[in-house]
Amino acid sequence: MKVTSPHDDPVAHGNLCIKGRFGCRHVRNRDRRTPDGTDGDMGRVTERRRVIRIRDGAVSARPDTLVAEEPLEIRLNGRPLAITMRTPGDDFALAAGFLVSEGVLAERQDLRNIVYCAGATADGSNTYNVVDVQTAPGVALPDITLERNVYTTSSCGLCGKASLDAVRTTARWPIADTPPLRITPELLASLPDRLRSAQRVFDRTGGLHAAALFAEDGELLDIREDVGRHNAVDKLVGRALQNGDLPLSRTVLLVSGRASFELAQKAVMAGVPVLAAVSAPSSLAVDLAAETGLTLVGFLRGGSMNVYAGEDRIALQAASAQG
Repeated sequence: MKVTSPHDDPVAHGNLCIKGRFGCRHVRNRDRRTPDGTDGDMGRVTERRRVIRIRDGAVSARPDTLVAEEPLEIRLNGRPLAITMRTPGDDFALAAGFLVSEGVLAERQDLRNIVYCAGATADGSNTYNVVDVQTAPGVALPDITLERNVYTTSSCGLCGKASLDAVRTTARWPIADTPPLRITPELLASLPDRLRSAQRVFDRTGGLHAAALFAEDGELLDIREDVGRHNAVDKLVGRALQNGDLPLSRTVLLVSGRASFELAQKAVMAGVPVLAAVSAPSSLAVDLAAETGLTLVGFLRGGSMNVYAGEDRIALQAASAQG
């Protein structure tokens, strides 16, 4: 597998984009630092804007740090597949993780190459907002049709699915068959604070969601931030794919906000046995968790939580004895 970035030497290797006459090629990194010093190019996660601040009747003008949100078009072997609104950064991992949840990629060997597409604009400049994922020979590809083509947003994720059946992708690693995993309520209760303390960009903006992977002993393995929860999860899963760590069968996935059907599906497709959220799950997320054996925890706040499915992985007897 070869995953390349704008920091590498420019090469094309015949990876053609289908829009226009331009090919997917590497472009040397340019200095794109934001006014607050945030790294540019793939890491332009914040931007500065002037605001009028009103506090107790006092009015002042000041710059404010905001979360960057830009579209990312994901192409699969040169064909447009999806557009998502995301916070720039970890774009290759995001694309790879998205394709894991779609059932296209399962192993590091399935991924041949990922490149940014130059010429994404009329003047031929590179926006770093279009990536092309090249799969290895023999990888089965989805039927890319107008009905299948997906538009995702930072709030709702896979809104373009034609039907619920299209989302219920067959999992490569059935969660019910994973080795036994037991998590105490006390350990789960400690995770949101660990997630929050690791959110670097949230501290500056207050406007980012986060997803984190924890080991069964509570060790923080990885954390990603994005304007969309589903993108943050894709970045985690994509990084795991690139590192050869799938399936994530001994981990806990924690997400800020609610747990939607889509997030439950992404957990199942990555082989994650426990999904926890600080807010409520949807009814479809609970249904999917019950069907697949996923442990689903919601309203994880302080020492309280609701276990909606897969309670066999939670050490409930110890908790009951203390009560």
